[in-house]
Amino acid sequence: MGIKQTLQKAFSTRTETNEKHPDETLQTHYYKAMKDKVMAELQTMFSQKQGYTVSSVSEEHGEIIVNTTSGKKQFIVITVIMVRPYRTAVDFAVNTDTVLFTDFGSSAKMVRSLYKELNSRLTFVGTALGDELSR
Repeated sequence: MGIKQTLQKAFSTRTETNEKHPDETLQTHYYKAMKDKVMAELQTMFSQKQGYTVSSVSEEHGEIIVNTTSGKKQFIVITVIMVRPYRTAVDFAVNTDTVLFTDFGSSAKMVRSLYKELNSRLTFVGTALGDELSR
C-alpha cells in the first residue's frame, strides 16, 4: 500500500470494497448462490443483529441500505450482483457519522466483520474474481 492509500485510510470516515482494493480483506467477495438467496440471507442477518435497521431494499437494483442504531452511527450500503448463475458478488460501503476527521478504522472493521459473518452463512468462493470471470 502506498503513502497516498495509507493517508486516505488514516483520515477517512468511509470504507468501500471493490474488485482491486489494495487491502485484500476489502476486495469484492463472491459466493456460490443466486442473487435472491444472497439478498434474503443479508436481510435475515441484519434482522437478527441487535442495533441494526434495514432502511431500504431494492431487489431489482441489488441494493440494501442499513443503519446502525446503537454505538457508532454508521450507514451501510450493500450491493449484490449476480455475475453468472451461482456466482454472486457482494460489496459494502460503510460511512461512519463522526465529528472527527477519521473513524479510526471503524468502518473497515465493520466491513471485515460483516464479510466474516456472511462467509459463515453462505458458500464463499473467493475475492476479486472479476478478472477470472471476464475470460
